[in-house]
Amino acid sequence: MQKTYKITNEDGIHARPATALVNTASKFKSEVFAEANNRKVTMKSILGVLSFGLEPGDLVTFIAEGEDASDVLEALDEIFAKESIGIAHA
Repeated sequence: MQKTYKITNEDGIHARPATALVNTASKFKSEVFAEANNRKVTMKSILGVLSFGLEPGDLVTFIAEGEDASDVLEALDEIFAKESIGIAHA
């Protein structure tokens, strides 16, 4: 399962929202990855997420594989809304 977002926050994904995303992904059993800028990292690593250097207008895709994949994507969606990071991208 996967879901793509367009970054709309003027600060991109910086430490606070990255921490919220990693902490959320870490609560689930599924493997969760982020893909952006032709790279793929685990969503359970703060350094990996920050290494993207995501700016406004960039796209990031979350990929979840496992028994609670839909739940983790829903939880990440809630973080995107709560932290005003970005919007779902078709």
